[in-house]
Amino acid sequence: MKTFNQFITEAYDKDVVGRSQITKQGEGGRIGSKRKKDIADQPSPLSVQKKPSSKARVKAVGGGKTAPSKSYKDRKDIGTQRPRSTREQQPTKERGSAALSPREAQKKARAERLAAKSGAKTKTADELLTKKKKKTVSPEYKPVKATGYTAAERQKITRAGRRLVKDIKQGKEKPISQYDPGIRKS
Repeated sequence: MKTFNQFITEAYDKDVVGRSQITKQGEGGRIGSKRKKDIADQPSPLSVQKKPSSKARVKAVGGGKTAPSKSYKDRKDIGTQRPRSTREQQPTKERGSAALSPREAQKKARAERLAAKSGAKTKTADELLTKKKKKTVSPEYKPVKATGYTAAERQKITRAGRRLVKDIKQGKEKPISQYDPGIRKS
């Protein structure tokens, strides 16, 4: 029969024993492994994710054309542990300083009584601690297709259309070239 120490030495790899997952170095000196995807693996924000696809993210370059968007930059603080004080709100006053004065406590109790009398429902501790339900997206939702126009080009087209509608309402007759936004789809 084996002793516990013999079993441990046989069962576990010497390289793994004594190492923590958090302190494991990844690519570029980062803590843990790199989880970002390559450009080809990044899904387009406009594509509906019904099944996994390798559709690249794209950006509008103008003239109705699109190009692959740049890859994400690495963060500057790779390899350093973020202190808790930067992640959580730290107290600004002493403990117990939030205690109400007797007068304020009376005001609060009166307000609660009035609210209960009027039928306003106060949340119980269980209701406050329950997780919020995620909003589900309708399966019929289809995102708007990318036009390939930049924001400035879309704005030009929209304004030209509005000018045309306004002139039609006012009864003005101008040549169609007046409303051309000057954007050629090539």
